[in-house]
Amino acid sequence: MPPRCLLLACCLALGLSAAEEAKPNVLLIVADDMGWADVSWHGGRFQTPRMAELLRTSVELDRHYVQPVCTPTRTALLSGRWTSRFGPHVLGPTNMRAFPEGTFTLASAMKSAGYRTAIAGKWHLGGKFEWGPRRYGFDESYGFLTGAVDPWTHKYRKGDLEDTWNRNDVLVKEEGNATELVAAEAVRQIRAQRGPWFLYVPFGAVHIPIDAPKEYFQPYEGVRFSPDPVKDDSIRRYAAFVSQLDAKVGQLVEALKATGQWEQTLVIFTSDNGGIEGGGNPYVGTTKGSPAVTTNAPLRGWKNQTYEGGMRVNAFVSWPGHLPAGKCGVPMHAADWMPTLCRLVGAAVPADQKFDGQDLWPVLSGAEAHPAPRTIYVPHYQRSAVLFGDWKLIAPHGNPQGKAELYDLADDPYERHDLAGEQPAKLAEMRARFVALKAGDLPEPPASAFLKEKSEK
Repeated sequence: MPPRCLLLACCLALGLSAAEEAKPNVLLIVADDMGWADVSWHGGRFQTPRMAELLRTSVELDRHYVQPVCTPTRTALLSGRWTSRFGPHVLGPTNMRAFPEGTFTLASAMKSAGYRTAIAGKWHLGGKFEWGPRRYGFDESYGFLTGAVDPWTHKYRKGDLEDTWNRNDVLVKEEGNATELVAAEAVRQIRAQRGPWFLYVPFGAVHIPIDAPKEYFQPYEGVRFSPDPVKDDSIRRYAAFVSQLDAKVGQLVEALKATGQWEQTLVIFTSDNGGIEGGGNPYVGTTKGSPAVTTNAPLRGWKNQTYEGGMRVNAFVSWPGHLPAGKCGVPMHAADWMPTLCRLVGAAVPADQKFDGQDLWPVLSGAEAHPAPRTIYVPHYQRSAVLFGDWKLIAPHGNPQGKAELYDLADDPYERHDLAGEQPAKLAEMRARFVALKAGDLPEPPASAFLKEKSEK
């Protein structure tokens, strides 16, 4: 047996891995609406040098799946469960309460292992402060509760939820760009060095409304994105927004290195879903709408669709000296992070706690290169997806026997050839998986989840 494998086997026999003994800090960064082609390593038009540099020492997660829209991904990420286990209201973007009171979240798990926990950025799991981060395991919170804010006014849409920009549940009025403020708070948390710590940084970037400070436009001077001047301006603002996000990720890494915490910190980066084709600005502010934004090419589809472009996202994980750099093509889902991190840090998981995600530390660490095929469930309020190995079913969420699509992603990663009519046995098998998964869903929202507002999205 090779020395590395022998050491790993010995550690597992003791109930500990080398990673668990180290008790790393955990920095979890989530981009918002980032397109597959937004990054340089996917041949994108936008400059992302800091993330590309970080990727060189990271495990690139080439098949990292999420939900195709914001609230559902955050629900899965912080619970380790398929989103639909909490009710149909969290199958799309909502300001209703996602988690019942007492839900054991990723932040709760980290606290159970002795971690200091904080969030800086977007919550979007409940629009009331009594449904906010500090009720679900976070010691400190900063940012906003809703689905987005204008980058300059920090305001949501008109109505009761227009203002939720806060620090520890107290509304604050601040000048400055929202992305800059979120990053500054994350840097402050890193520099405090109250370890071990878990810091969750769900940026509002690069969700509409789209704009960035002037310095991030400089790399695109003289670049023509579209012959249509309105679309050219829209894409230019988006390009600057992407470069701003990239710079802020770099700033967080710099803070880790400056404080001597770089080698003691696990850094995870993912988007919450794929990119959008364009959109207006329904938020309170003067930022212009964006009729043209990005692309997920060569992947098919957009945000809010269960094609690959809506749910397969840019993602990587870094821990110098512990995780081997390279590309990992094993399918995984946002729900996998909670069981993976619970094992890594030695969390005190309740005996009755259920996880739909899997502990993928053996895959990430290189100890297991070819795990057995597993099922990934991506429920969506319109059309849900079920993956098993390289096979993918897309069917109406309300009717698993309805009009379906079937793809073999090994041969057809861009979903150009629907095999539903050619593979009836495989189609029936995948439908049966969908029916079995759906049986575990919560059919109605809990009474405690409702807001009084008519519009909750």
